Amino acid sequence: MAVQILFLTWGIAGAASGSGTPEGCQGLTGDDLDACNDASDIGTTIGVGIVVGFWVTADFTLGFTYVI
Repeated sequence: MAVQILFLTWGIAGAASGSGTPEGCQGLTGDDLDACNDASDIGTTIGVGIVVGFWVTADFTLGFTYVI
């Protein structure tokens, strides 16, 4: 159960870190700001996807070892 809580916390923290305007986008306007925000959102999505992938891998591994 502790592993589930760890991954859930990690996923929520990763998703929350993508909210707002990133520091690298400060001072940009118009299309440049939109592109920078979109790139940040894509990076956040990829990061959360990787966390979910680790989560699934850990669950399968723990489940397999429990069966054995």
